[in-house]
Amino acid sequence: MPHDHGHAHIDPKSGDRRVSVAIWANGLLTVAQIVGGILAGSLALIADALHNFSDMASLVIAFVARKIARRPADKRMTFGYGRIEIVAALINYTTLILVGVYLIYEGGMRMIDPPEVQGWTVVVLGSIALVVDTLTALLTWSMQKGSVNIRALFLHNLSDALASVAVIVGGALIILYDIRWVDPAITIGIALYILYLSFTEIGGPIRTLMLGSPPDIDSDAVIDSIRNVAGVRDVHHVHLWQMQEHEVALDCHVVLAAKGWKRVESVKGDIKERLDNRFGIAHSSLEFEHVDSAHSDADLYGHDGAVGKEKDHVHRNADSAG
Repeated sequence: MPHDHGHAHIDPKSGDRRVSVAIWANGLLTVAQIVGGILAGSLALIADALHNFSDMASLVIAFVARKIARRPADKRMTFGYGRIEIVAALINYTTLILVGVYLIYEGGMRMIDPPEVQGWTVVVLGSIALVVDTLTALLTWSMQKGSVNIRALFLHNLSDALASVAVIVGGALIILYDIRWVDPAITIGIALYILYLSFTEIGGPIRTLMLGSPPDIDSDAVIDSIRNVAGVRDVHHVHLWQMQEHEVALDCHVVLAAKGWKRVESVKGDIKERLDNRFGIAHSSLEFEHVDSAHSDADLYGHDGAVGKEKDHVHRNADSAG
């Protein structure tokens, strides 16, 4: 259920400090890896550096997004600013995809003509990168369970740590056996892993921004639950979406039988209680229609051009933010 995430809560200031530490660590590591990669002639090391640089950029974006997301709703953003974290996650995953495609291209070019690589430089810097990547992943691990924005960062850092292991192994093989093609091969492997993670996770932010229904809520079950409330005859024009990552909203038209119309406030309370208790939907906007003047042939989802049986049908609005 959306209202039960099962994650430990970390206060905003503590979370911001963790992200700040991760930003500085990844920034310094990126510089060291780029310099070392150029000196050692290692594309795998430069690939890992580019990945770390994208991590640093992602951390900065996430840090700013966290700050903006805490702003209260106003007349310009009546739903608040929480969705900025969804936007940040989408930007970060898109960046990962671009980096992955570029690294596959560069790795392919170097597979054709493998350059000489200084294995010891690769191993030393790869080991340092592994320590930093592991530290950053640990800093964001407990935070990622409750935020798609931080989850994107965590996956960045986790893939970095695994990439660093691959870089170390590649450097060791170069030292022991002078297998030069292993460096671009590892680069392509890192890139494929980056693409796998990105395409696996990017669907969530896209779905939310497209106002898709929450994947962990059965829309049919929600509708059936409303229909089973005493006094309710039918439901149509249903919209179920996520206002923010953990805030689900619903608006719909509820057709009431004659007896239900006489106690509309009680029916409304019963519906809202079911939505909240069973599905974690605390924000619902309900429009009630009498069965004798309800929309004809109305679509279950969305809005269509159906009109009421009477030109001036009576309806009541009951909007609530919870």
